Amino acid sequence: MLEFLPKELREGLDLAMVRKARRSRLRVQLGEAVFPVLHLTTEVIVLDAERTPRLRGLVDVFDGARHILQGLIVATRVENGRLVCEFKRATVVSETAPLDFWRDENAPVAYLPKH
Repeated sequence: MLEFLPKELREGLDLAMVRKARRSRLRVQLGEAVFPVLHLTTEVIVLDAERTPRLRGLVDVFDGARHILQGLIVATRVENGRLVCEFKRATVVSETAPLDFWRDENAPVAYLPKH
């Protein structure tokens, strides 16, 4: 749909997206290399094609210092100066270990001692 807009307007939208990415805390980290994220969904992650190499494999996505997502990239393509990477899977990182049992929502929180 953007191809029907005037060239100046498309360039302005691209510039606004890049400026927003600079303020964003979302980033992809590969070893010591860090790349800012322009857009993130459950299916794709969009990065700046000029600053980012072609990605493939397991990547970690951070929001500032907090690890939020681990994704497996299977396909990449360049569209309008943006590197669009498709996830095969994107797993949200949890701070707690998953439970291996069912917890009853009506179970008591604590027991009162007998006097």
